[in-house]
Amino acid sequence: MSNSKGIQAEPPHIAFLPSGLSPLTPFFRLAIMLASRNCNVSFITIQSTAAGSPHDSCFFSTHPEIKHLEFEILPFDASSFTINDLFIIQIEAINRSLHLLSPFLSSLSRPVSAIFSDFVLAAGLAQISGDLGIPHYLVSTTSARFYSTVAYLPTLMSGTPAVFSGSSEEIEIPGLAPLPKSSIPLPWLDNSPSNHLLDAYLLPNARSLPNVNGILLNTFQWFEPEAIAALNSGKISSNLPPVFPVGPFEPYKLIKRHRFPWLDDQAAESVVYISFGSRDPMSTDQIRELRNGLETSEYAYLWAVKARKVEQDENEEIVEQLHDILTESTKGRGRILKEWVNQEDILAHPAIGGFVNQCEWDSVIEAARQGVPMLAWPQHGDQKMNAEVVEKAGLGIWLKGSGWGGERLVKGEEIGKMVSQIMTDSNMRFKAKKVREEARKACQVDGSSEKVLIRVIERVKQKDQKLAN
Repeated sequence: MSNSKGIQAEPPHIAFLPSGLSPLTPFFRLAIMLASRNCNVSFITIQSTAAGSPHDSCFFSTHPEIKHLEFEILPFDASSFTINDLFIIQIEAINRSLHLLSPFLSSLSRPVSAIFSDFVLAAGLAQISGDLGIPHYLVSTTSARFYSTVAYLPTLMSGTPAVFSGSSEEIEIPGLAPLPKSSIPLPWLDNSPSNHLLDAYLLPNARSLPNVNGILLNTFQWFEPEAIAALNSGKISSNLPPVFPVGPFEPYKLIKRHRFPWLDDQAAESVVYISFGSRDPMSTDQIRELRNGLETSEYAYLWAVKARKVEQDENEEIVEQLHDILTESTKGRGRILKEWVNQEDILAHPAIGGFVNQCEWDSVIEAARQGVPMLAWPQHGDQKMNAEVVEKAGLGIWLKGSGWGGERLVKGEEIGKMVSQIMTDSNMRFKAKKVREEARKACQVDGSSEKVLIRVIERVKQKDQKLAN
């Protein structure tokens, strides 16, 4: 392809800049997808933020086509900061160093065609991307349903505070089904002076959404048609940028491949896989009830326990606790998975017939790609709205009434019944396989997500060509 001056156009150079405070996996996956479609990709990791996952270095070793760069932020004395919240402190530390990003990007051997960041940096990068004339896109790490709510948040908060504290049990968002107030994350409802999540994080970034050039969603048209339509039609807000459903993001290869000999010996669709991530530790009593429920269901199960500390002040270690509880069982149906593994490799195994998860969005999309029925057990944040998507699409069922993060102890009898349901309900399994079919269809050559992804690349190329002219 040549521009109007007859100069051969180079592939676009896309710089990924995740904050490190949201999951990196979707960024890794999208980076590979773009690199495989003739884009030059640089992946910038911000130092001194959240702890990295064990497989981060393995990713860059396996994929040398992704240029890995490190952006060092300035030392930040948190003792001089008035907000005593580690997450907000980390955001502030990053924002105070973002002025260094302009010379950093300008020093790269190839001009940057576009910056792809996460929601955390929406406000912080607005001025910088504008000054540099570089398009700025956000990569969503949540559902379109939840993103719609975040995008509408400035409108909700522009009225009286009663929008969350009023007597109504539902919140109306244009173009979407009413949102139960019980699905609103608890920090959004906290009006105490010590809660800075809204004013220091959510609202500044939500108000900056009109400044970005687009939002890439790890979802697909068939899976969330209502929310995607509401975002793109202007019903949520007339000044939002376009959203681009380009999911499911494709899994990437790693040098280290895990084998599961115990799973290999199990019958097809006979094993329940349980994973609640590293941010959602359960109480000892709830772990015991979950174990009892799994034993009551009489299905074999594989329980993944993420022992990695996510924050520096997090001391809880539940692997030994879980091991002690599981060894109380005399029936021996359970296995504990302590090491990090590629979760989608497990979900793709023929022996896996059900998935118990807190409904973290990456896990939902992985289950959708593999057509594994889910028992959604939301714990915090976006997870109840994600569970709504799971149930509505037919991918699984939702354990409702458990509250947030262990508010109610869910008894083993209830858990066992729901586990049995996802393992034995043939209609649910049929619907889950339909989700898999639609997810894979979206990523094919003429699929909805593939077409949208190509359109995003063309938008970035056109910006490059205008600058070249």
